[in-house]
Amino acid sequence: MGSRTGRIAAAALAVACVFSVVSCSDDSSSDAGGTSIAPGNQASGEPIKIGLFNPSKGPATQPGVTTGKNAAVEYINNQIGGINGRPIEVVDCGVDNTSPESTISCANQFVQAGVVATIDGYNAESLAAMPILTSAGIPLVGQIPFNTATAASAENRVFFGPHPAGFLVGFLQSLKQAGKNSLTLVNADLPQAHQVFDQLLAPLAAQLGMDVKSAYYPPASPNFTALASTIADGSPAAGGLMTAPNDNTCNKLAQALKSVNYSGTVFLAACTEYVELLGAQAVGSQSYSPVWLAPAADSAPEPAKTNLKTAEKFIDNAGGTAGFYAYGTFATLVDFAQALTAKAPAEFTGPAILAALKGLTDYQSFLGPKLNCGKPSTPTCTSEMLLFEVTADKKQAPVTGGFITPNPQVMALIPGAA
Repeated sequence: MGSRTGRIAAAALAVACVFSVVSCSDDSSSDAGGTSIAPGNQASGEPIKIGLFNPSKGPATQPGVTTGKNAAVEYINNQIGGINGRPIEVVDCGVDNTSPESTISCANQFVQAGVVATIDGYNAESLAAMPILTSAGIPLVGQIPFNTATAASAENRVFFGPHPAGFLVGFLQSLKQAGKNSLTLVNADLPQAHQVFDQLLAPLAAQLGMDVKSAYYPPASPNFTALASTIADGSPAAGGLMTAPNDNTCNKLAQALKSVNYSGTVFLAACTEYVELLGAQAVGSQSYSPVWLAPAADSAPEPAKTNLKTAEKFIDNAGGTAGFYAYGTFATLVDFAQALTAKAPAEFTGPAILAALKGLTDYQSFLGPKLNCGKPSTPTCTSEMLLFEVTADKKQAPVTGGFITPNPQVMALIPGAA
């Protein structure tokens, strides 16, 4: 990728934010762009206004969401002609993953601003917005529902990626097939993290006959050496992060696991930066994703391979923090725009947008699989997920060669997962 120096600086800023008692956020449109982009098909006319629940506040920020949003707006409005010729306007509202009140405040702001849809930027407290959005007829659209209660219902929401359980089932399936029956995962000490472990991961592991343990760290002040020692204790076959707010968390934990000589499979949630940072030392480490990511570009099929190059160019040009959250947000907004252009509603109202997205059938997503939306039992359009393994210096590949389909019988037992 380009803009390496800018990304190291962004990573350093992320460290400062994680360890500071003062909340950090990046609400700028661009900070370090440098990639030359030729003019494309520019949108015109009255903007289509959408809201973004952006976890840019509090101790568990996800700065890549801002980068992905800025890059996607540039691409959608100035390259692919917006949505059916009209530009999008994103009302960016910062939320705190530890505070449902901030999500409620943003939902009320979106109603007052007259948005016709909202984008879930991986907000762990998204459920708090649903009564307000549903009452106003404003749908919630996202990639992964980080809130499992949001994922349990299909009402007034669409997610282009899998239910959170899909990643856990797919990962556990892969470990089991490799003969690895023990796992220790750590996560930020947030209500959603406990809910995911207690209600999803622990029961799934029990069904598969696996020994799975969890540990939690304070979001603003993780002790990575202590976390690494906790993971290494008992020598589990695999260990690492269940989820990560940013790449810096993965980088620090990966380095700490090396320092305590942990020899099992290192699992680093949906991070990518560690692949380059650790180089050959990262070989064997694994991470998950709903979409293809840049370190695995050589393994991606078309059109994802070409689309990855496009996304990388616009994300580099936007500056800021790259990684999974940037690519995931970029893909979510682009799929939102392209799907509504391909199947444009008669008018761009919340209910019409929701109906159009729920009507998607065999839609080829920008960086992911084909999507089939609108099932009454789930808000998600696919159950497929990718599990990447670092195979060489700075290179990843899917452990199965492509997407994993989590066990349908297991998924059917989880509300909203199938």
